[in-house]
Amino acid sequence: MRQFLERLRPLFAKGGRFEKYVAVFEMVDTFLYSPPDATRTAPHVRDGIDLKRLMMCVVVALGPCILWSWFNTGYQANLALARMGTVKRDWRRELLAALNVGFDPGSIVADTVHGFLYFLPLYLVALIVGGLWEVLFATLRRKEINEGHFVTSVLFTLTLPPDMPLWMVALGISFGVVIGKEIFGGTGKNFLNPALTGRAFLFFAYPAEMSGDRVWVAVDGYSGATPLGLGKVGGMEAIVSGGYTWWNAFLGLMPGSLGETSTLACLVGAAFLIHTRVGSWRIILGVFLGMVGTTLLFNAVGNDSNPMMLIPWYWHLVLGGFAFGMVFMATDPVSAAMTTAGRWVFGLLIGFMTVLIRVVNQAFPEGMMLAILFANIFAPLIDHAVIQLNIRRRLRRHVRS
Repeated sequence: MRQFLERLRPLFAKGGRFEKYVAVFEMVDTFLYSPPDATRTAPHVRDGIDLKRLMMCVVVALGPCILWSWFNTGYQANLALARMGTVKRDWRRELLAALNVGFDPGSIVADTVHGFLYFLPLYLVALIVGGLWEVLFATLRRKEINEGHFVTSVLFTLTLPPDMPLWMVALGISFGVVIGKEIFGGTGKNFLNPALTGRAFLFFAYPAEMSGDRVWVAVDGYSGATPLGLGKVGGMEAIVSGGYTWWNAFLGLMPGSLGETSTLACLVGAAFLIHTRVGSWRIILGVFLGMVGTTLLFNAVGNDSNPMMLIPWYWHLVLGGFAFGMVFMATDPVSAAMTTAGRWVFGLLIGFMTVLIRVVNQAFPEGMMLAILFANIFAPLIDHAVIQLNIRRRLRRHVRS
């Protein structure tokens, strides 16, 4: 591409315009095709795969969660409309009526199209606003724009309620990109997951819009608690009496964030990430084992005054955003631990903290988001401890006393 453009240099006017055009063409060429240079420095020191291909692998792994978010969001909305009867119509329902798609919860097409109309505005706002911040910082630092924001925008969108106001989406992604990543130097230098940082900011800044019963179903005036919300109040009895079964929770047929409800879709993505070696199976397994061990401990202790202590581990797996966080958030190669042993400790810490927050501090019944951010802070310390222990072990082995 560069050699071809050099032949066209005489056609461009003087004044530096040629280099600007070359930069634009190279950016398009890099996005559409694999660049000849592979990543040799942070965040993927030991991997020869280029950054664009790595990020695209994550997007492909997110495909099942994205598709399920369209279907389940529309299904929950259409189901609520069928129960409530006549409700206030908005532009989405006017468009569905004009297209003669309908609002039948038994129609896969109607559910998917309805859910897509909720997903698309949220994603476009996250992509455009966050992309503008990326362009601004890349311009100020005179660096190329990388593909990391495509993954961040998708992950951030999938963690949101379906009826999140667009201005909150813009505010959350701005906080995640600027405070969670760019002020530390950009991709590869952030110690917190940017998508979770933005999600945590919205959770604490606007708790009424990020928690509660109504926000998880995209119909005004409809109330219906999530399984975690029911479990916080009445444990397993409340979850079962609320009409939820483990199988439906595993498939994701329940209210929740856009892309976090289906454990099956998350496990499909996990298989792809592990196969391509983009995601660490040690972290995923460590999170799972940490959750199981802590849950069994609480089950053994038991407490009649705290019904969350008696919820089995296989329910914790399918409730809330545990599976989504375990597969896509905890395995972030930048903010997670880098060493082999450190990844085990990192994963176990997340699993332990998730159940601890869910059970002990019921003001935050989800737990997964805070657990991952907590582990992100300690990831450098975990790697440092692992390296120092290896150094001491080798010294004892090879240095004579």
